[in-house]
Amino acid sequence: MMNFELDEEQLQIKYSVREFAESEILPHVMEWDETQHFPEELRPKLAELGLMGVLFPEEYGGAGMGYVEYATIIEELGRVCGSVALSVAAHNSLCSNHLYMFGTEEQKKNYLIPLAQGESWGAWGLTESQAGSDSAGTRTSAVRSNGGWKVNGSKNFITHAIACNTLVAVAVTDKSKGNRGISAFVFDKSMEGFRSDKKENKLGMRASETASVVFEDCYVPEENLLANEGEGFLQCMQVLDGGRISIAALSVGIAQGAYEAALKYSKERQQFGKPISEFQATQFKLAEMATEIECSRLLTLQAAATKDAGKPVTQKSAMAKLYASETAVRVAEESVQIHGGYGYTKDYPAEKYWRDSKLCTIGEGTSEIQRLVIAKNLLKAA
Repeated sequence: MMNFELDEEQLQIKYSVREFAESEILPHVMEWDETQHFPEELRPKLAELGLMGVLFPEEYGGAGMGYVEYATIIEELGRVCGSVALSVAAHNSLCSNHLYMFGTEEQKKNYLIPLAQGESWGAWGLTESQAGSDSAGTRTSAVRSNGGWKVNGSKNFITHAIACNTLVAVAVTDKSKGNRGISAFVFDKSMEGFRSDKKENKLGMRASETASVVFEDCYVPEENLLANEGEGFLQCMQVLDGGRISIAALSVGIAQGAYEAALKYSKERQQFGKPISEFQATQFKLAEMATEIECSRLLTLQAAATKDAGKPVTQKSAMAKLYASETAVRVAEESVQIHGGYGYTKDYPAEKYWRDSKLCTIGEGTSEIQRLVIAKNLLKAA
């Protein structure tokens, strides 16, 4: 028998995160968005709830939850604020999870435990100015030097590039081997030659910090190499399998928030002597929005449950991310439409959901890349 419902404990997590989001985040959402304020003050509160180490065992400072719980948490945060949800997702799924999946016990002790306990934000560096969808086109280089590595290059669009203490990033260690010549390293903010650069001025997700990282003869000791030399690219692809579940969940949350805003407004807004919710044109929009959100949620939870079961999840996570992210954009746009002229103003939340939604179709693999991943898996199975 298949179970499509969250159990009692999962529901408790869902509603405790909802309560936290509505009391601690909601009152500040527009102010943080307008000023591009990264809410560092939330970090201790998120840590207290176990949200800085959702997926990691207690021995590593985590909350010991699974991906179903994790997807539920990210959805609830995204329903109120995409920026905070994105930060929690990037911290857990990318930086911390890369360390958990491929780090040595020593690396986990030194870097993962403080991250999971919420002592600081973690960052993850794959994207470069010339290596976006083509992540194998990495140009940042690492050359052996004094029993370690000297790294030169830069990374773009990095969440928490300024706020982080720990960054996991990849560099080319053997150019002749293509993507098999890319290795992953753990960087510490205190390392000489490591600096944060330009903070991006973004369309949406404005309260989630995005900036560049620059390495100038940055010396990284040998013990900071993650697993084996040349495995960095393959590690990143596995990390992204899980990361895409969180972006799917973020998309569901944004879509849910946009839908709820539209539903509420449609009952309040009077035209031709009655609420616009009584017009079939509005009802059809709401029906389609709700249906697409439910499809997205089911795809996301299916991918999360598959990941929890330890089964291959590449295709399912790509499907969930593709469908949910594009749903978020469609639903958020319809929310603006239902709000009419007010949807285009900052007096109502619809325009922010719309701006935030678009990143979901770009980050952690564009929609086009998801279609390539899905097609490759379908053809391989045929």
